[in-house]
Amino acid sequence: MKKSNKSISINKFTMLGVAFLFAIIIAKLLYVAVSTNVDGIDLKKFALSRTTATKKITATRGTIYDANNEILAQNVRSYTVIAYLAESRTTDPDNPQHVVDKQMTAEKLSPLLNMKVETLVKMLSRDAYQVELRPGGYNISELLKQEIDALNLPGIDFIKSTKRDYPNGDFASYILGYAVRKDDGSIVGELGIEGKYNKQLTGTDGKLTYQKDAYGYKIANTPEVEDPATDGVDIYLTLDSKIQLYLENAMDKLEEVGIDWATLTIANAKTGAIVGSASTPSFDPNKLNITDYNNPLVSYTYEPGSTMKIYSFMAAIDTGNYNGSDLYDSGNIVVDDYVISDWNRKGWGKISYDVGFTYSSNVAAVKLAEKVGKDKLVEYYEKFGFGSKTGIELSNELSGKLDFFYKSELASASYGQGITTTPIQNIQALTSISNKGIVLKPYIVEKIVDPNTGKTIYEGKRTELGRAVSENTINKIIELMDMTVNGNDPIATGKKYQTDQVRLIGKTGTAQYTTASGKYASGNFNNIRSFAGMFPKDDPEYIIYVSIKRLQTSGSYMGSVIKEVVESVAKYKNLNLRQSDEDSNKIVKIANYITMTPNEVTSKLESFGLTPIVIGDGEFITEQYPRKDVSALQGSKVFLKTNGNSYTMPNVIGWTKNEVITLAKLLNLSYNVSGYGNVTSVNINAGEVIDQTKTLEIVLGG
Repeated sequence: MKKSNKSISINKFTMLGVAFLFAIIIAKLLYVAVSTNVDGIDLKKFALSRTTATKKITATRGTIYDANNEILAQNVRSYTVIAYLAESRTTDPDNPQHVVDKQMTAEKLSPLLNMKVETLVKMLSRDAYQVELRPGGYNISELLKQEIDALNLPGIDFIKSTKRDYPNGDFASYILGYAVRKDDGSIVGELGIEGKYNKQLTGTDGKLTYQKDAYGYKIANTPEVEDPATDGVDIYLTLDSKIQLYLENAMDKLEEVGIDWATLTIANAKTGAIVGSASTPSFDPNKLNITDYNNPLVSYTYEPGSTMKIYSFMAAIDTGNYNGSDLYDSGNIVVDDYVISDWNRKGWGKISYDVGFTYSSNVAAVKLAEKVGKDKLVEYYEKFGFGSKTGIELSNELSGKLDFFYKSELASASYGQGITTTPIQNIQALTSISNKGIVLKPYIVEKIVDPNTGKTIYEGKRTELGRAVSENTINKIIELMDMTVNGNDPIATGKKYQTDQVRLIGKTGTAQYTTASGKYASGNFNNIRSFAGMFPKDDPEYIIYVSIKRLQTSGSYMGSVIKEVVESVAKYKNLNLRQSDEDSNKIVKIANYITMTPNEVTSKLESFGLTPIVIGDGEFITEQYPRKDVSALQGSKVFLKTNGNSYTMPNVIGWTKNEVITLAKLLNLSYNVSGYGNVTSVNINAGEVIDQTKTLEIVLGG
């Protein structure tokens, strides 16, 4: 009995334990049934994660336009060529869905994809289901896709995607930069505006969330949630495509004769907006045949040469250390035992500082810099913006350097050697001249527009950086720059830039550059040539700056190229025809005066503000210069040769070289010219009857 009772007792305890465990399980199940969180896991989120799919909605990259709303960069549909290699794709031998004839397929595709036949055959022979035919078949255009489609090649198909397209090829390539499609499908800007504004142009991708089945397909009649993409902004540049084209054509002409590099920029003189900027060598952002990842406009630093005299002279004028009529000995000057020479090492004798500017005299610049002093000269250079970045909306801008300490370094800096600048700094400095002493910040982004709302979220504008010099200083430097280009002195270095279309003013520059050895290069063409100017003179609309390394021809060729650009812009923008100097501001088209009497022509010319030079005592005119339909500035000489039997020598003292040579040619006189400057003496006196068998000896001087 006792044994039996013990057995029964054990069974009771067992039953109670089982009942207790069952109760716990039931309680747990009830908790789970009513709870959304177990052991730190959100059950609803867990369930959704097993049935929810998310698809990316790619934002459209913004478009880049010029100032006239012409598209410069945009997204377009593109394709990647693929080849199916697996025989299992083909179920009907009469309708193959894989590449059957590898050799034939490669030969057909080779010229279209610009890939070697053997390379394609190797790719088509891989043990793979499919293969992309890169690089030639990557990011191809719709047109090329159609050409490949027309071949009806079995197993050849396409993956549709998007690429960045530049419809004008290498047009303004360093300004635009480039953007490329990465393997993940994203398009990323890596230079120029594309790189600088990559984030803004890219926009923000969206997403679509939906319920999926076990195979990943959307379950019908289930909700979906869309977080829409925000497309990238559209950027409008200040570039004018027509002006840009003139600059690109100029680059082509410079490349024809041979150069290392060149950059040519035109800016709005009143605002600082860049309306055109071309550089060479260039690249096509569609092909990415790029060799230099630096934009010459902002990333090239070099010794500017004599264009720096503009600012050295302005510093002297503004500080009261300048009298243009003062004379100095040209040719050479010794500074700290260094001999500094003019480009004409013999000099031109005693000449005025005004003339020294037009002759681009190093000696004049050095003497003025010594009067101004190092600290003050640096201060003025910095006011114009040299030594600092301009802040233009382009990446990788450099600041150049103004480091000079010794007297000899001060001297070199005054004519643009031993210091470095960038083209954009020179553009910025020139704005001070066109704005009466106020320096403007250059810019290239006209506006930024949000395509999602149509609102303008940024607008470029004229930004004043401060006054560099007084208006009186500006008036004087304009006078000097005008004399350099438009004066009568044939030695003036800017004569080759004189145009008939519009009155251009400016200053030339020729600078040495250092080689890998650290020494200056030698040789006629081993230099950097530049021109800094603006037009029209009396109310400048445009600033122009060009810099060329190792131009393999004369400076005259460079002048002709730049003149053509200036004239093209002037015609395109309907600028006034050529303006004259301060005394007269009109041009006169020369009529046909042949057979007319000297008296009636003389009175006509004088009424137009021209100076008639009558040669001979004949009754009517037989020859004239300038000829019919040629434009002449008021104040110019007009030569009128008559039918007389004898000719007397006019007073030619003070005439220019060209004027006295014109006279000699009209009289069929042989001549010799010596010296530089205007006429100081001839071997035939004024009023003397001319012996046409005699050689006219012409002596020029300062």
